[in-house]
Amino acid sequence: MRQIDPDFLALPLRRLADAALQRARDLGAEHASFRLERVRAETLRLFDARLEGSSDADDLGFAVRVIKDGTWGFASGIELTPEAAVLAAEEAVRVAAVSAPINREPVELAPEPVYDDVTWVSAYEVDPFDVPLPDKAALLAEWSSGLLGRVDHVSASLMQVKEQKFYADTAGTVTTQQRVRLHPVLTAMRADGDRFDDMRTLAPPVGRGYEYLTGTGWDFPAELAEIPDLLDEKLKAPSVEAGPYDLVVDPSNLWLTIHESIGHATELDRALGYEAAYAGTSFATFDQLGSLHYGSPVMNVTGDRTVEHGLATVGWDDEGVAGQSFDIVREGTLAGYQLDRRMALLKGLGRSNGCAFADSPGHVPIQRMANVSLQPAAGGPSTDELISRVGRGIYVVGDKSWSIDMQRYNFQFTAQRFYKIENGRLAGQLRDVAYQATTTDFWRSMEAVGGPETYVLGGAFNCGKGQPGQVAPVSHGAPAALFRGVRILNTVQEGGSK
Repeated sequence: MRQIDPDFLALPLRRLADAALQRARDLGAEHASFRLERVRAETLRLFDARLEGSSDADDLGFAVRVIKDGTWGFASGIELTPEAAVLAAEEAVRVAAVSAPINREPVELAPEPVYDDVTWVSAYEVDPFDVPLPDKAALLAEWSSGLLGRVDHVSASLMQVKEQKFYADTAGTVTTQQRVRLHPVLTAMRADGDRFDDMRTLAPPVGRGYEYLTGTGWDFPAELAEIPDLLDEKLKAPSVEAGPYDLVVDPSNLWLTIHESIGHATELDRALGYEAAYAGTSFATFDQLGSLHYGSPVMNVTGDRTVEHGLATVGWDDEGVAGQSFDIVREGTLAGYQLDRRMALLKGLGRSNGCAFADSPGHVPIQRMANVSLQPAAGGPSTDELISRVGRGIYVVGDKSWSIDMQRYNFQFTAQRFYKIENGRLAGQLRDVAYQATTTDFWRSMEAVGGPETYVLGGAFNCGKGQPGQVAPVSHGAPAALFRGVRILNTVQEGGSK
């Protein structure tokens, strides 16, 4: 187990927290929290094995959030002195005082146990920031060079983030944590006559260290060796005939459908209408909790802030709530929502399940997504067995474009690769494919989910929400799954072309 970096622990964490929280108490705040964090993000970009650019950003600062007269107040700062912390506490209380006359719903928080001086570090072996940038660029260039000659162009990128947070509140909770994540991507491009297409690696972003690029958790050389032939086949593939098909959806694609149609739809602030400005609200309204027939009986979905290597995995959230696992859909029925402390108490749902997060010290924590995952079936079928059950269908691999309405109900998705299924066997790739459905029709059509050996944890670095906008990393696990009678669109025809 790695330790929190000494240079972060050497910052005046307790001194600043004590100054801010005491001042908030003196000014009559019912609750106050202090959060100091440093977020370092490094990105490399290569094109045709040549380094195009790199960036290394370091965001360091603190925030004070209070509840005064039942109203939120917030302020932040970058000067790491007790005097600046006191000023931020005073500003947060002033913000609450200005807002109080128009606040019609006094803010109260669900209770949470006190965690006194606890620490947590995510599961990784090699800190990517300990690896020299030239070494990382050289590895991406080596991989790119291996593709060039078999494809026309190759783009490559690597994004790495180290996030360190110290949190303290007036209840007595004090937490310190550190997590690392990275996202490598290579995309091959090729033209064949009047056709041009690309194909991207399926390797997901992960809560791991640099060991991910050197053989732990993914076999990059094996995947890259297959891409040129797969791309050639895709360029020569026939265009799909639109209509209903049975689908076997690989976890490399299904994670994104889970994210958009389940993950966002079951954030309680959306379901209650509090988050309506940024692609907001949800069809899964609160009055349907325990009764909404979300999907078929084989559909079991959990939210989880504890899964190893998950992008949304934490020790404690930004309200001092411990990471947990909880049910969202149980045997096809809506069973729960993702909650922060205010939303949990507001609707009488008991304890928060730890879904508050801010992406920087300058932003207020908002309700954000846990690692939302479709569970595999114990002893369930392999991907090949699922395909063998299909007479006429399509096997869907890798995510690409997506579109979904604000209530997370009507959607369509494309993929990196689509394979025709004939009489239980793959029969070559197809082009110009998108699958379209409503959320409930799609998940109710799910006949079977694969076994644990088909399960993969996918995800994204950049889930967007809120105004001002914030981004959050989140993972979504899924097995392969079989869906019956899903509508397939021909994207060229839908675009008005022949």
